[in-house]
Amino acid sequence: MADMPIGMFMRLPPPLPALPFPLTPLPQVLLCSTEELVSSRSDMLRRSVTISIPLPTLTYLSFSAHEQNFPEHQFPSIVGRPILRTEEQAGDIVVKDIMCGDEAAAARSMLQITYPMENGIVKRWDDMQHLWNYTFYEKMKIDPTGRKILLTEPPMNPLKNREQMAEVMLEGYNFGGVYVAIQAVLALYAQGLSSGVVVDSGDGVTHIIPVYESTVLNHHIRRLDVAGRDVTRNLIALLLRRGYALNRTADFETVRQIKEKLCYVSYDLELDKKLSEDTTVLVESYTLPDGRVIRVGSERFEAPECLFQPHLVDVDQPGIAELLFNTIQGADVDVRSSLYKAIVLSGGSSMYPGLPSRLEKELKQLWLTRVLQGNPERLNKFKVRIEDPPRRRHMVFLGGAVLANLIADKEDMWVTKQEWQEQGARALAKLGPR
Repeated sequence: MADMPIGMFMRLPPPLPALPFPLTPLPQVLLCSTEELVSSRSDMLRRSVTISIPLPTLTYLSFSAHEQNFPEHQFPSIVGRPILRTEEQAGDIVVKDIMCGDEAAAARSMLQITYPMENGIVKRWDDMQHLWNYTFYEKMKIDPTGRKILLTEPPMNPLKNREQMAEVMLEGYNFGGVYVAIQAVLALYAQGLSSGVVVDSGDGVTHIIPVYESTVLNHHIRRLDVAGRDVTRNLIALLLRRGYALNRTADFETVRQIKEKLCYVSYDLELDKKLSEDTTVLVESYTLPDGRVIRVGSERFEAPECLFQPHLVDVDQPGIAELLFNTIQGADVDVRSSLYKAIVLSGGSSMYPGLPSRLEKELKQLWLTRVLQGNPERLNKFKVRIEDPPRRRHMVFLGGAVLANLIADKEDMWVTKQEWQEQGARALAKLGPR
C-alpha cells in the first residue's frame, strides 16, 4: 500500500526539552511492544503507571534500577509452538506448549514461530495476549489491577485494533486507565522537537510522520512495508545464494545477529559493488553457533539496500528516501524548510551505519532532479539535517517515559475503566484522532 494518506490533524502537548535530562522514575513502568516487547520498572509512593511501548529491535537488554528510564527487559514479539508434540529440551530450555519472547527465540529451531504483528499491526490477538501475559506476569511479575497503562500504536492503526487493545487492557487485565500514543510522536518527544519528520523503522514496518509546531500532519503520513525483518530475510537469501546451508526459520536469529553486527548502508552502491568484486576489503568473518565460520562480503550492504529499493524483496513501493522526499514535498510550502532541517531517525532498523549520509545524499539528488530540474547552481541553498541520536533504538521508550511523567496524575487524560464500562469504545474519542 504505497503512499497511503490519512486525514485530520492531531494536536500534541507543548514541545519538551531535549534529553538527556533527569526524569522522575516511573512506578512499575512497563514498556512492552507490539513489534518488540520491552519493559522497565521502578517504584514511587501512591502512583502506579504502566507503559506499553513498541520498539523495533530484537535484543534482550537488562538495566539496573538507577537506569529505569531505559528498558529493563527487551525481547522479540514472537510466539512459538513445538514442531513435534513431545517433551524435549533445547540446552537448558524446556520446550513448552506455548513459548514467548526470548525463550522462544532461544529454542527457535524446535518451534513453529508466529508473529502476532504484521507491518506493525496486531493480526493474531490470541498470540498477542500470550505475549502480554508473558510480559506482565513472567518478566515484570506485576498485578495490573488498578494501574494505568500507556499503549502505543503505529500511524494508520485500524480503529478496531485500538478498541480491542483498550478492551483487553481494561477488561481482561483490569487496568484502571488507558492512554494511546503514536510511536513516532513519542520519538519526537524524546528529541525535544516541536517540528520535524520522524523516520521510524522497526522490525515489521517503516513509517514517515511529519510534525509541524506540535501538530501531526496526519494526511502526509506514509508507510513502507519494508523494515528489519525484511532485511534479515534478504540477508538469509543472499547467504543461501552464496552457498551457505542456512535454515530460514531455525537460523533466523543467528542471521539477525549477523545483520546487526556486520551490515551497513552503502553511500556509493557502485563503488561498493566494485570493491566487493575486485578486493576482499569488505569481507568480514562470522562464527556461527555450531563453530562454522562464514565470510560475509557484498551481502553486508546488499541486505539493507531493500530499504531504498523495495523491489529487491518484492515490495512495490518507493524506497525510504523517495518516500521521505514525497512526504515533505507534499506538505505546505511554508513548512517544508522546517521539516527538512529536522529529520529524526528512530527504531532499531535506523541503526545501520551509513543510513543518515545515504538519506541526505538521495534527498539532495531528488531535490536536484525534481525541483531544480538538474541545475546544480542553487543546490547549496538546500539544507538538510538528519538527527541520528545514539539512543534512537529506544526513542519511543524515552518519549513514552517523558509523556507518562507529564500525564500520570492528570486523570482527565486517561480513558478510565469506569468510562469504558459506561461508554464502551466511544470513550476512546477523548484521546483524539489516530
